[in-house]
Amino acid sequence: MTIGVALFLIAVGAILRWAVTAHVAGIDLQVVGLILLVIGAIGLVLSLIWTLRGPRTAVVADRYVDDPRAGDPYARAPVDDPVYRRREPI
Repeated sequence: MTIGVALFLIAVGAILRWAVTAHVAGIDLQVVGLILLVIGAIGLVLSLIWTLRGPRTAVVADRYVDDPRAGDPYARAPVDDPVYRRREPI
């Protein structure tokens, strides 16, 4: 459940709980509103915890340096490339 869905459930639950005065046979709309409020509040708390706990994957950034041995002045080689570091200078 996302934050938007949780807020929607809270809004619908509040409307049913406090704004609707109609009576439907076999259903208590105030109880339905209370149930939606509780589910929305639990969903909001869980969504915020899920969102605020941080990234779930590692961020990997490639660093590049200019390769002075390359003929192309725009050629770049990765810094952490072990093959690049093992090559002998020309």
